[in-house]
Amino acid sequence: MADADSPSAESLLETPLATLHRALGARMVPFAGYAMPVQYPSGILAEHNWTREKAGLFDVSHMGQAFLEGPDHATTARALEALTPGDFLGLAPGRIRYTLLTTAEGGGIIDDLMVTRPADAADGTLFLVVNAARKAIDYAHIAANLPEGVTLRPIEDRALLALQGPLAAAVLARHVPGAETMGFMTAADTAFDGIPVAISRSGYTGEDGYEISVAATEAEAVARALLAAEEVKPIGLGARDSLRLEAGLCLYGHDIDEATSPAEADLGFAVSKRRRAEGGFPGAGRIIAEFADGPARLRVGIQPEGRAPAREGTEIRDASGTLVGLVTSGGFGPTAGGPVAMGYVAAESAAPGTPLTLSVRGKDLAARVVPLPFVPHRYFRKKTS
Repeated sequence: MADADSPSAESLLETPLATLHRALGARMVPFAGYAMPVQYPSGILAEHNWTREKAGLFDVSHMGQAFLEGPDHATTARALEALTPGDFLGLAPGRIRYTLLTTAEGGGIIDDLMVTRPADAADGTLFLVVNAARKAIDYAHIAANLPEGVTLRPIEDRALLALQGPLAAAVLARHVPGAETMGFMTAADTAFDGIPVAISRSGYTGEDGYEISVAATEAEAVARALLAAEEVKPIGLGARDSLRLEAGLCLYGHDIDEATSPAEADLGFAVSKRRRAEGGFPGAGRIIAEFADGPARLRVGIQPEGRAPAREGTEIRDASGTLVGLVTSGGFGPTAGGPVAMGYVAAESAAPGTPLTLSVRGKDLAARVVPLPFVPHRYFRKKTS
């Protein structure tokens, strides 16, 4: 999980839950400049399965949290729309939207992020959650491109927890009555056993669940209260990666980056219908054209045959032996029951069922293109009459 050029242990930042992680027996590793738990004594496989079956608690406090603030919602929304292809003018209070910061030069992805319009905050405020490894870049980029009257205010004194799994709603409702009725991609400012929190019904495992933003000084109390439930166990970065891979979700710096466009990454849902029609966002020319005509390459699911996993960087060849792409994420999928991978291939090799060859440790292994996700999403959807 750690990069080769990861900083020394002495220079690593720590989240407000670092002491708790060590008390729980976590193995800590460098990740995005922080000391983070990669696994606990039960191991990655057990943590993965526990999250799929019950409820896992993740520390994601390394991610960036910030408020984008303006005089009214329309002004703030337009400021963010000038940097992303999302529709924020139409974002209702209490709703969340996934979006992308894109480059003006080529429509590449600077970062992917979550944007909430708080239901109870002053109108003109949007809440942003960005990736840990990109937050300094994101903050600088956003701040440098805001109109007069709109400001970015990073929040440095809050933690962020993720409670994920089919039993997450039942557990959280014991501390936050009514949490179980929230719909997917909605948010609320509320209280956890009297502690002020902002919760969203969202996450990055493919399971139902929540993210909980709380003051750093109160984070351990919230975490310990959740871990006191027999349904909840702490989960590290190892299982977080295998869960998101099975769910077909991108990891920045691996599956998406500044050389990748939203169309190539199969992230069309992040580019709203109105924005495709109007344009006006960075890289709109390339992005809109690729959605209309198709990109030259596409992110696809890849199912290797046998038991050997195909890791990031594995070469992908077509039936004739021509190099058509590279694996960007790969490993063993515990719920899928075998190796799974994602990668980019030439558009003519992207149809489900297309046979491929993977070069793994000097051997050619058969594989095929499969639809994503590998494991169906189980997000909570409210029934409508």
